[in-house]
Amino acid sequence: MNTQEFLRLIEKQRSCPQTLPKALQALWYEKQGDWDNAHEIVQNASDADSAWVHAYLHRKEGDLSNARYWYQRSHQPECLEELNQEWEKITSYLLKKINETHGC
Repeated sequence: MNTQEFLRLIEKQRSCPQTLPKALQALWYEKQGDWDNAHEIVQNASDADSAWVHAYLHRKEGDLSNARYWYQRSHQPECLEELNQEWEKITSYLLKKINETHGC
């Protein structure tokens, strides 16, 4: 699955597939406008991918000091791109990881 296919799935399907990694689930709900649910999904996760999404969410919220903390936890540089570009960058990266894991 690529980013465009993921976006089409988000548009067609209201509920997120629970088989997706937590970080992608959070991006799914954020794209649907459910920031609170997205944040809840990643706030207690300890992996770097979820920390990266967590950073993005706090950046979107406007809490830049909290976002910086989560960028450090994710081992990703603080993003200065438009929010939509960062969403696509994270999503593309996470989908690529899934495709490589499943041999797609």
